[in-house]
Amino acid sequence: MSSDDDQDQEHDEEQKHETEESECERGHVSVVVLGDLGHSPRMTYHALSLSQEGYEVNLVGYAGSKPQEDLLNDQHITLTYMRPPPNLSNTGVPKILSFVFKVLWQSLVLFFTLIMGPRAKALLLQNPPGVPAMPVCWFYCFLTRTKFFIDWHNYGYTILALSLRKSHPLVFIYRMTEKVFGKLAHGGLCVTKAMKVDLESNWGIHRVTVLYDRPAERFHSLTLEEKHNLFLKLSSSFPCFSSDDPDKTAFTERYADGRLDLCEDRPALLVSSTSWTEDEDFSILFHALQDYENVRQEFPDHYPRLVVVVTGKGPMKEYYTSLVENQHWTNVVLLTPWLTAEDYPKLLASADLGVCLHFSSSGLDLPMKVVDMFGSGLPVAAISYLALPELVKHNENGLIFKTKEELANLLQDWFRGFPRETAIKETYYDFYKNIDEFRRLQWHPCWTCNALPLFGQDGNVAKHN
Repeated sequence: MSSDDDQDQEHDEEQKHETEESECERGHVSVVVLGDLGHSPRMTYHALSLSQEGYEVNLVGYAGSKPQEDLLNDQHITLTYMRPPPNLSNTGVPKILSFVFKVLWQSLVLFFTLIMGPRAKALLLQNPPGVPAMPVCWFYCFLTRTKFFIDWHNYGYTILALSLRKSHPLVFIYRMTEKVFGKLAHGGLCVTKAMKVDLESNWGIHRVTVLYDRPAERFHSLTLEEKHNLFLKLSSSFPCFSSDDPDKTAFTERYADGRLDLCEDRPALLVSSTSWTEDEDFSILFHALQDYENVRQEFPDHYPRLVVVVTGKGPMKEYYTSLVENQHWTNVVLLTPWLTAEDYPKLLASADLGVCLHFSSSGLDLPMKVVDMFGSGLPVAAISYLALPELVKHNENGLIFKTKEELANLLQDWFRGFPRETAIKETYYDFYKNIDEFRRLQWHPCWTCNALPLFGQDGNVAKHN
């Protein structure tokens, strides 16, 4: 072996030793989601911020949607995927036995995943789902002397009560599990002031800090060139975005001199994101679109054609899409694509209005989709519930509706005269100014103020560069 080879080998060993020392110095934190990691943006942001502040992060959950690129490219974040439980829904096994089997499976897989993973000084768990994650994570932390923290996104028992009656024994057990192990946690975070008050007054849980969701850096406004490229990409799959001209879309046009502009006869673009579940009543938007179809037929010169893009996956998607197909609308086109993590922010930044149908099961959480829309500079019409004004302020940065009739009226008011008349933008000028102010306060500075002290409260958990 040559001296050059010896030097290269010594250099590689030194680098490996330095890397191992660096990881030891950084300290480990486990971030746990009993769900799809690619569909867990807030926990993804926790992991990225922990890495940025000098931690080695083990992000534990299920495979599914592709996580965002900056997560995959972060050398200090390890993605640990658990094996999901078998689907027994079509096997004839009674529902109660299927539920018990699923809980037992998840408990064992999660516990052994944590035990076999790197020794962490702190564990942050997303709730919901809290069963069986809460007792399992608490038991692991008890055995390993790990700090146990909970990030309260909502209450799992209120979500379960949507499909079962509120007095059902499983709902009671779920609620007691959240309450007992919530108290046993060393501390935590929650998404609204209303939830913090409820945790303190009704649950006796006091060591919780409010950390509002903020838009990630990938949610931002786009240039016209970027919008044009997105529309060209979408036109290959969806004809309503296309045009006969190869460098023209239904929304944008490039002229012979290279100049790019919006089409004067373009349709309006409405976007919404839904999980297609009981806590998001899509029938409200369905009714509003049917009403818009009727109004546009009667007054074609006053209203534009409407392209509606609804993203997301869920159990009720096929039911509602079949209803739309049976209507044979001519003025409203509804699409339900599954967009990549890179294209979704671009769609929001290219739209004219966003709609949020999220009706919180507890009334105490806030919709992340609205945060993303605001981050993209997109005004939002959102359905009203208790905590929503902490994010959406009516006639200040968005519109709040309570009924399907109110949403129908909002859509018609917003798009009347579009795109020629600009009265609506002049009327709601403050919308865009207030949204810009919201966008200036980003996730990581807020996280550093509210979440970082949680991990360093014993003087040993935090390791800063």
